[in-house]
Amino acid sequence: MKLKVCFPIKLAREVALKHRVPLLGILLDVICQATKMLLKNTLHEIRKLKDELRQAQEIYAMAQVETLDASRKENGTKGLEEKETQKFEQMRRETREVAQKREAREKDDKLKERSLVAPKLQYQEFTWEEFKTATSSFSEDLKIGKGAYGAVYKCKLRHTAAAVKVLHSAESNLSKQFDQEIEILSKIRHLHLVLLLGACPEHGALVYEYMENGSLEDRLFQVKKSQPIPWFLRFRIAWEVASALIFLHKSKPTPIIHRDLKPANILLDQNFVSKVGDVGISTMLQVDHLLTQFTTYKQTSPVGTLCYIDPEYQRSGMLSFKSDVYAFGMIILQLLTALPAIALTYKVETAMEKNVEFIQILDKKAGDWPMEETRKLAALALSCTEIRVKDRPDLETQILPALESFKNAAEKVRNLISSASKQPPRHFLCPLLKDVMSDPCVAADGYTYDRRAIEEWMEDHCTSPVTNLPLQNIKLLPNHSVCAAMVEWRHTNQ
Repeated sequence: MKLKVCFPIKLAREVALKHRVPLLGILLDVICQATKMLLKNTLHEIRKLKDELRQAQEIYAMAQVETLDASRKENGTKGLEEKETQKFEQMRRETREVAQKREAREKDDKLKERSLVAPKLQYQEFTWEEFKTATSSFSEDLKIGKGAYGAVYKCKLRHTAAAVKVLHSAESNLSKQFDQEIEILSKIRHLHLVLLLGACPEHGALVYEYMENGSLEDRLFQVKKSQPIPWFLRFRIAWEVASALIFLHKSKPTPIIHRDLKPANILLDQNFVSKVGDVGISTMLQVDHLLTQFTTYKQTSPVGTLCYIDPEYQRSGMLSFKSDVYAFGMIILQLLTALPAIALTYKVETAMEKNVEFIQILDKKAGDWPMEETRKLAALALSCTEIRVKDRPDLETQILPALESFKNAAEKVRNLISSASKQPPRHFLCPLLKDVMSDPCVAADGYTYDRRAIEEWMEDHCTSPVTNLPLQNIKLLPNHSVCAAMVEWRHTNQ
């Protein structure tokens, strides 16, 4: 780039030479040359400065790029470090949580193990003197039952009606039964399991709630001429026993198999509500709850009552929940027939082939059985008593729903009978008033009338209001039998 600064000097030199001014021309020539040198040097310096500036800019740009790359690398490293740190912290937290859960689980297992080894039993302790006083020194008059494991006495303990079972504690195996009965019944409660009130550990005595109607066996076979159980109550009892069994089988942490289920071990209260008792020879299973879909077995020596023992258990010693199902099937057959258990499955199976024979084998004292439901119940009972365990139905998913439908049908019939029983019998009605008599009396015609009604009739009539024949006299005799029956009926239906 050429500068225009030298133009006035050059012009001045030309003017000086033209007008012949030598000295001034020389001077101007010197000045011109000096100015050229100065401009040349200045331009060189400017170019040099530009180059230095460009180099500085390039160096600065490179430094910026390097700085940016370094910053990015640093930030990236920090991000990776932060991510790795977060992952590590998360893994450490998860490991800590797993360890805490494991410690808690191990602690719970230890507590459960301690509770199984040395359980804290919850029951009232009675003294032997209390038993002797309450039972009048174990009087035979108060004895209400006797079995292979001891005698049972009715008494009143601490203002509560109770049944005291005294085991033969001298035998070691019976002391084990005592301990097991205490262990099971003191820790579990169910509406259809007998309630344990207390015990006397020193003498091997157990105290239960008193069951007014005794055992199912006594009622089926009408011991002491007791009243028979209606069929609709038998349907309900079957459902109640099944629900108690399911409760035992589902007990945690150790399911329970009864092993001695039979009518003698099923008790009835004043309302014929059934309760399963006598769990002294029950067995508790250690079950893996992750494998509950499989049948659980336990190797043990066969015990129980003949005709109620599972044949497969008796043959192999392998006990399962369906061992109780077999005994339950036998109980249903006895509820239907009120026959001894010996060869009962064969009798019912043979009778079911012909409808007439099946009707004949049913317990007639139970009333008019509904044939459709009864045949289905008998078929269900026979399936429970199959020889092979795998052929028997499941108690919770198959047996109980069927029994519940039978129970509901029976309840409807019972309600109809109950409503009909509230209507007064026809012989309680006065022929004149068409209503229940208040003072029943027998007139000369042999018919029973309400005293006031027949007296008013005889004031205007001399004939019988029923036969229309002449009355021989006007004497009236109290009808004590009808009066007593009416009092009992009013008491029952009040």
